[in-house]
Amino acid sequence: MKKVVFILALVLTTTLAKAQGEAKAKALLDEVYNKVMSYDNIAVDFKFDLKNTEAGINQETRGDVTLSGNKYVFNYLGAKQLFDGKKVYTIVPENEEVTIEDQSDDENAMTPSKMLTFYKEGHKYAWDILQDVQGRKIQFVKLTPIDSNSEIQSRLLGIDVGTKHIYKLIEIGKNGTKTTITVNSFKTNQPLSSTLFTFDANKYEEEGYFTIRN
Repeated sequence: MKKVVFILALVLTTTLAKAQGEAKAKALLDEVYNKVMSYDNIAVDFKFDLKNTEAGINQETRGDVTLSGNKYVFNYLGAKQLFDGKKVYTIVPENEEVTIEDQSDDENAMTPSKMLTFYKEGHKYAWDILQDVQGRKIQFVKLTPIDSNSEIQSRLLGIDVGTKHIYKLIEIGKNGTKTTITVNSFKTNQPLSSTLFTFDANKYEEEGYFTIRN
C-alpha cells in the first residue's frame, strides 16, 4: 500500500512540476513576444550553423535581417530576399536573377518575418536549462511542435533574461539535421530608408537581370 501511495505521489509531483514549468515557459515567451511587438523595427545580425553528420553536412555562415511589421529584407549566402507585404523578391547577383512569388502558406515554414514570433503558436512548451554566456543569463525553453507530421522534432529557444530578446535558436529535425542560429547583434527602432522594403524592378532590368515569376 505504501508503495502505491509513493508512486501516486511521485506521479502527481512530476505532473505538477511539468505544468508549472510549462506555465513559466509560456509566461517568458509572452514577455518576449510583447517586447518584439513593441518595436517599430528590428535589425538582427546572426550566425547560422547547419549540421547533419549522416549526410556529411557542416555549413556555417552569417546573415542579417531587418524587419518592420511583416515586411523584411533578408541577406544570406550572397542573396537578398525582400518582402514588401505582398510579394517575396529573391535577388541572386551571382546568377543575375530575380524570383517573384507569393509568401509561403506553410505554417511550419521559418520565414524571416516569423523569426522572432514563430513560437507563439503550434508548440508545447517546457522549461529547460539556464546558461551563463559571457555574463548574460540565457534561459532555454523547449518547443515541441503540436503537429505530429511536422518535420521538426524539437526546438530550443534561448532567451536573454535581462533584455527578453532571443539569443539562440537550436532546431532538431526528424532527419537528424541540427540548425543553430545565434544572434550577434539585436538593434531596435533604427532609422530606415522609406524605400527599404520597395522592390525596384527598373534597376534590375537595367542591370540585365532575368526575372522569374512563380
